[in-house]
Order: sequence, then C-alpha cells, then structure tokens
Amino acid sequence: MKLIIGNKNYSSWSLRGWLAAKQSGLSFEEITVNISGEEWEDAKKGWADVQPSSGKVPILWDGEVVIWDSLAIMEYLDDKVREQCRTANKAAGGESRFWPKDPVARGLCRSMVAEMHSSYLPLRREMPMNVRRRVEGIALGDEARGNIVRILSLWAEARSRFGSGGPFLFGGYSAADIFYAPVVSRFITYGVGVPQFAETYMEALWEHDWMQEWIAGAEDEEWRIEAFEMAAG
Repeated sequence: MKLIIGNKNYSSWSLRGWLAAKQSGLSFEEITVNISGEEWEDAKKGWADVQPSSGKVPILWDGEVVIWDSLAIMEYLDDKVREQCRTANKAAGGESRFWPKDPVARGLCRSMVAEMHSSYLPLRREMPMNVRRRVEGIALGDEARGNIVRILSLWAEARSRFGSGGPFLFGGYSAADIFYAPVVSRFITYGVGVPQFAETYMEALWEHDWMQEWIAGAEDEEWRIEAFEMAAG
C-alpha cells in the first residue's frame, strides 16, 4: 500500500489518514508531498491513474483500490485487517482495531468521529493546524469558542463513561483519538486553556510514539505555507 500525505506541519487530514494506517498494523509506503507548490501539481500529473478529481490528501493506494478521504481510509483499513483475521483464523472475524468493542461505547465513538469529520468549521478556519508554531493570546470568535466547548464536553463524556481502561478517550487507542489528534495539536499551538482531565488526555496523545514521530517529521520540514503562518496573528 502507498499513503500519499501532505505537509506534516499543516495537513490535519493527512495526520488522520497516517494514524489510521499506523493503527491498522499493515505495512505501507509513505509519500509526503508539498501540497502548496508546483511539486504537488507535478505529482498529481504523475498519478493520473489513481488521483481522484478532488486532488486532496491523504490518498490510500492499494492495488486497484484508491481512497481519498480520511474516514473512508480508516474504514477500508478496518475491513482489510478484519478480513485478514477471518482468512487466517477461519473464524467469523477479528475485533476492530479502531472501534470500541462495547456497542454503547462504539455508538458514541462513531458519532464523535462523524461530528469531527463534518463539523467545527469556525475552529478549523481560525485555528489552522501548525505543529511547529506557538501562539499566545489568540482572539477567537463566538462560534470557534463554541466549537471548543462542544469538543471538551464530548471528551468529558467519553472519558467519564468509557475511559477507565487507559488514558485515551475510550480507554484504549481508537478512531476517536485518530480524528481528534489534530484538535489536540491546535489546542497546543494556540494555547487553549482546558480542564485538567483534558490536559491529561492531550498529554497522553501528544506523547504517543506515533504522534512524536509525526511531530519530528513536521519539525524537519522546510516547507512553509505563509497563509497558515500568518493566521491568528
């Protein structure tokens, strides 16, 4: 498999696709492209057979299968791993690597992931992902502040109801942590004040080996997207 991702410093959706690939446990080749320059346009021309018309990252390329949406990538990888388990064990199917086993927890987790996937535009707009940057005293609009309150309330519900088995939102590492990882990055970049439970969760996610690997990659990048550097003062 090949996973085509954008700039690690800025591309929140690429981070989600990359974490999903890591969580799958499957081997994949990582291809990182600067999505703001001519390199990206040249790369798309070279991938004419697999590049979807949307021209967005991440893109998972697995033989004849091409998937270009982070949630779809995660679901594809989940199916692929479970099918491999069924084939190897000749059983009904293995447990998901992404969704909690408990049906009530799984329902909440799916809802939280779907909401993250489709919502929070004010937060995305006013707090663009920038792993390397630190901003003090950001002035947010009411809608962005409302997004933050909503996210913290969801984190609190997941942790209080299902977080006893570990430091992540549903105890063990799950799809919810994959999809809210860029939010953790944004909260750290812009110095968002959070309750102690959220600070503890954010620290656990930020210190995870995969996040540290991604952060190191972002730190090593020389690419800059000035529009994101200028955002939020």
